[in-house]
Amino acid sequence: MTISDRKIVACLGSSSTAGKGQAFDWVAELRRQPRNAQFEFRNFGVGGDLAYNALQRLPKVLACRPAKAIVWVGGNDVLALVSRKVRRLFSLWKRLPRDPSPDWFHETLTEIARRLKSETAADIGLCSLPPMGEAPDSDDPFQSALNRRIEHYSAIIATVARDEGCSYIPLYEAFAEAIRASPGRAFTAFNFLPFYRDAFRVLVLRQSPDAVARRNGWLFHTDGVHLNSRAGRIVADRVQAFIDA
Repeated sequence: MTISDRKIVACLGSSSTAGKGQAFDWVAELRRQPRNAQFEFRNFGVGGDLAYNALQRLPKVLACRPAKAIVWVGGNDVLALVSRKVRRLFSLWKRLPRDPSPDWFHETLTEIARRLKSETAADIGLCSLPPMGEAPDSDDPFQSALNRRIEHYSAIIATVARDEGCSYIPLYEAFAEAIRASPGRAFTAFNFLPFYRDAFRVLVLRQSPDAVARRNGWLFHTDGVHLNSRAGRIVADRVQAFIDA
């Protein structure tokens, strides 16, 4: 089979999809699988993107005429809602026209799904959200707020998938089960310096994301937000099930 004969799988998302630095590259993991030889995977992940930014970049996804489209957005929308400093950063960096909110996320994801349906023949999979932090029962205010918002936004994603006739890829449920079985640290605050430090360790010092995860004391994450290989393979397995269906 030549490259031109392969069906395109378009993966739209943020840094967890881009798979650079300390984020496990689950798209590359799928690309390596012999069972996926018939597919060409195109990675449309951009670090820091909210659902709004993914919508602005949607024309590039539409132009590649995908056979399957995987959409995984919402983590940065949650972070911007929970952390004032993140909200200020994203408002400037990502040129947001309004403050993030669950209603705006719902509207934006719905528009992404509808445009993919109307402008492509793709099978569409919407991914729910893995946790940030690894303490589902934490009473820490920041971790507790993240837990509530991740659950809420995942429910929104499930609703949009149902209402728009898309497939729902249950990352939230898979991680809820895995982390309940092996809980770890709470993610108690968002600070920029540790993220830059961990990116430096991976990109410059050539440490593996898993080595960074161990150094930081995480079981499923490298830094509390991005996933290590243990968690990234959970994502790959759930996305593979969608591709195979």
